[in-house]
Amino acid sequence: MRLEDYWGVGPKTRELLAESLGVEAAIDAIERGDVRALTDAGLPRGRATRVLRHAHGGAAMDLLATPDARDVYKSILDIAGGYAVTADARDRIRVLTPLSDREAMEARLDDVLTARDTWADLPEVDREAVLAAFEDYDSGGGRRAAVEAALALKETGVDSGVFAPLADLDAGTLEDAAAALAGLGESGVGEGADDRLDGLRKQLGAVEDMAATPGQVVERVGEGVRGTEELRDAFAREVTDETGVDAARVREAMATDAADARAFVGETLRSLSDDLRTAVDEREREVREELEGTLEEAEESVEQAVSAVDGVAFDVSLARFALAFELTRPTLVDRDVTAVADARNLFLVDAGEKTQPVTYAVGDHDLAVPRATVPPRHRVAVLTGANSGGKTTLLETLCQVQLLAQMGLPVPASAAEVGPVDAVVFHRRHASFNAGVLESTLRSVVPPLSEGGRTLMLVDEFEAITEPGSAADLLHGLVTLTVDSDALGVFVTHLADDLEPLPEEARVDGIFAEGLTPALELDVDYQPRFGTVGRSTPEFIVSRLVADATDRAERASYETLAEAVGESAVQRTLADARWQS
Repeated sequence: MRLEDYWGVGPKTRELLAESLGVEAAIDAIERGDVRALTDAGLPRGRATRVLRHAHGGAAMDLLATPDARDVYKSILDIAGGYAVTADARDRIRVLTPLSDREAMEARLDDVLTARDTWADLPEVDREAVLAAFEDYDSGGGRRAAVEAALALKETGVDSGVFAPLADLDAGTLEDAAAALAGLGESGVGEGADDRLDGLRKQLGAVEDMAATPGQVVERVGEGVRGTEELRDAFAREVTDETGVDAARVREAMATDAADARAFVGETLRSLSDDLRTAVDEREREVREELEGTLEEAEESVEQAVSAVDGVAFDVSLARFALAFELTRPTLVDRDVTAVADARNLFLVDAGEKTQPVTYAVGDHDLAVPRATVPPRHRVAVLTGANSGGKTTLLETLCQVQLLAQMGLPVPASAAEVGPVDAVVFHRRHASFNAGVLESTLRSVVPPLSEGGRTLMLVDEFEAITEPGSAADLLHGLVTLTVDSDALGVFVTHLADDLEPLPEEARVDGIFAEGLTPALELDVDYQPRFGTVGRSTPEFIVSRLVADATDRAERASYETLAEAVGESAVQRTLADARWQS
C-alpha cells in the first residue's frame, strides 16, 4: 500500500512523513496506530488522530452520521483519555473507533471488563506502585524506559488478569538489557556502563586540565629539584597524585629531547593525553560491542517488554475509565433496539453534576426492570415535556450508549440492550432559523434513512429551524419516514398534539414537572412517562412570578396571567411551595 492511499495523506503530508520517517516507517506507524511517531514527524496531533481513525476504523466511522454525533464521539474519547496512565495510552484511546461487527465489539468488551475487574481487585498499595511505574515510563520514553517499567511492574508481583503478559518476561534478561540500553546513549557509551572506561575518562580529563596550564605544573614540580632525573621523578609523582594515572604510564609518555622544563612538561602531557584518548576509544569500542551483543541476545525480550507495557497501560487506562463511571457491559443483540435501564449521562457525571438515572427504550427490547418503568416496544418515540426537563440530555445519553457499545466499551447504565446500527443521526436543537439551516439539516438527517442500513434517529426540537406553520408537517413526515425505513428514533418536540395521528409504530412519551422546589425552581421528574404527553406546565412558571413579585401592580399583572393558565393550578403550586418551605 502506498502512503498516499491512506485517508487524509495528501501530497504535503506524504512529503512531510517521507522526509521525517521514510515511507516504510511512516506506513508502519499508521498501521500500528502510532500517534507519537506521526506527531514527532511534525504532523499536527489532530490530523494524526484523524488519519489513524480512518485507517483503523474505515467504514465504521460512517456510523457518525452527523456533526453532533461526531462531537459526542470525540467528547467520549476526551473523557476516557483523561484516565490514561501514559501519553501513548492516551493517544491509543484517541484513535479508538466504532467497530464493524459484533464479534469485535464483544472481544474488546471482554478485554476492557477483564482489565476493570483486575484493577478493581488490586490493593491500593499495588495500584500506587503500578501508576508510579507508568509515570516513570512516561517521563523517560523509549525502549529503556519500557524495559525498566516492565521490571518495576514485575516487582509488584501482579501478574494475573490484564497483567498476565508480564508473567512470561525474564527479569534477568531484562535487567541486562536495561543496563545495556542505559550504557548505549546517543553520543556513545554513557557513564556508569563500565568502571574501567569511566576511570580512563576521568584520568584523561584530569591530564587535559593539567596540559592547559603547563606553566603552573612547572612551578609546582620544579621547586627544589636538581637535575633532570629529580624533575622527572617529581613530575611523575605530581601527575599520578592529580590524575590517578599509573606512574609507569606517565614515564612511558615522558619527552626525551625537550629543550627545557616547560617544554618537557607540555610535550609529556600532550603525549599522555593522546595515549589515554586512544585507550578510552579502544575501551569504549570494546564496551559498545559487549553492550550491543547483550541487546542483540535480548532483542526478543525487549520487544516483548515494550509490547507488554504499552498493552497493559492501554488496558489499565480503560479499566480506570470504566471504574470511575461505574460502566457496565451492554447486551449486544441482532434485534433493532436501543434500550437502557438506570442510564446516566456521561458528560454530566464527568462535570460532577447530580443525575437522575433514567430507563428508556425504542425497539424490541427485553429489559428486566420494574413493571412501572418498562418502556413499550415501539420503534419510534416522540418525547415531550417541560423546558429544562432533560429531553436533550436523554437523547445525548442514548447516543453515548449506542456509540460506546459499538466501540466495544461498557456503558453508563445498570443494564442496556443495543442492536448495532449503521448510522447514528444525532441532531441537537440549534438556535438558527433560516432556509439554509433547514436545508443543511435535512441533507444531514434524511440520507441515512434512504440508504437501506440500520439507523438510529435522535432529533431534538426539529421545529426550531423552520416556520411554525410547516414545522409539525415536516416533523410528522420525518417520523413517518423513520417508521417506513424500519429505523429507530426518538424525536423531541413541543408539537406532539399537532403530530396526530402518529404511525402505529410510534408513541408519545412525556417528562413532567412535579411542582416548585422551596427555592421556587421547577422540580422535574426526569424519568419519562410512556404513552402520555408531557406538558411544559406554564402554571409553575407563573406561580414563581406571582410569588416573587413585590410590587402590587406587577403582582396584579402576573395574577391576570394566572387566570389565563388556570388560577386554581397556580394557587395549588403556590401552596405546595410555601408548605415545603
